[in-house]
Amino acid sequence: MTDIKATLLAQHIETPSWAYGNSGTRFKVFAQKGVPRDPYEKLADAAQVHAYTGIAPTVALHIPWDKVDDYADLARHARELGVGIGAINSNVFQDDDYMLGSVTHPSGRVRRKATDHLLECVDIMDVTGSDTLKLWFSDGINYPGQDDIRARQDRLSESLAEVYDRLGEGQRFLLEYKLFEPAFYATDVPDWGTAYAHCVKLGPKAQVVVDTGHHAPGVNIEFIVAFLLREGKLGGFDFNSRFYADDDLMVGAADPFQLFRIMYEVVRGGGLDAGTGVAFMLDQCHNIEPKIPGQIRSVMNVQEATAKALLVDREALAAAQAEGDVLGANAVFMDAYNTDVRPLLAELREERGLAPDPMAAYAKSGYFEKIAAERVGGQQAGWGA
Repeated sequence: MTDIKATLLAQHIETPSWAYGNSGTRFKVFAQKGVPRDPYEKLADAAQVHAYTGIAPTVALHIPWDKVDDYADLARHARELGVGIGAINSNVFQDDDYMLGSVTHPSGRVRRKATDHLLECVDIMDVTGSDTLKLWFSDGINYPGQDDIRARQDRLSESLAEVYDRLGEGQRFLLEYKLFEPAFYATDVPDWGTAYAHCVKLGPKAQVVVDTGHHAPGVNIEFIVAFLLREGKLGGFDFNSRFYADDDLMVGAADPFQLFRIMYEVVRGGGLDAGTGVAFMLDQCHNIEPKIPGQIRSVMNVQEATAKALLVDREALAAAQAEGDVLGANAVFMDAYNTDVRPLLAELREERGLAPDPMAAYAKSGYFEKIAAERVGGQQAGWGA
């Protein structure tokens, strides 16, 4: 149990700056009280999540959503709040020029603009101390014959190589894939195999990030995790939940058993070991849940799944597997999943001087009432629909 506690104490789950702003679906964004108006206020809210959970010490930025004049000052502000700047996420999908793609666009001018933005994000990494660039491309085509599928892969490869060469010592990029949307006929990075192939070609500073909402129904995500860990190419996760597609709901909401299975493969593959570098980040923001409590609950859901994964009796499991004991092996697995780990985690928090129930502690803190009263006027962060 001591080893399990030590592993849980070392766990690090990054929250995304955009989860603290107004967000929603393509149909409607519902505004909420107390929503941040700039990246500085986003960091203040993220610091609350870390203060009550103890395992969310970094915040991912999204450029240009979090664009500021002085990134060094933003990093200083984060440190003063007790958090740090995490991954820098690029945005090459919200500009009219990118209607037909960004780095895979038929026009060399548009490709240059998109790649320059990615290089700008590396510059921001240099200033903030971030070591990770997150790349997701909405690029793709909607109709057969619209563009040359192979040529688009050539263009993608060329841009990725330029960005890879720009990375400094200790820096990396994570390539994200997505089955569909907004491209519906052929997405340029639609699956883990495509992302993996590009990353293998580039070298050790390029790794794959798994977004748990970016797969077709029935895809065995834990298999992907196990494979990428085995190959040393799992760079991290974008945790969310899905009922149908890329729902961006709270992680563990739809299928907590799947989250447990994923975290078991992370444990089995050494993904929690020091120095492995697997990044655990939330990538979720919707339009009905309150922002800070939603992030706190999500962090707790990942923490609970991790605790259960660590409780799997791996010796008993291996013995049952070696004997071909199908039901025995499954029982070992299910025993761990069915264990109530909440008392263990409450005890762990109290040992760290934290409240045993982060949700209740935040609700009693008065922080929401404070920001709701103070953040009046100005433009709330988020996007309209």
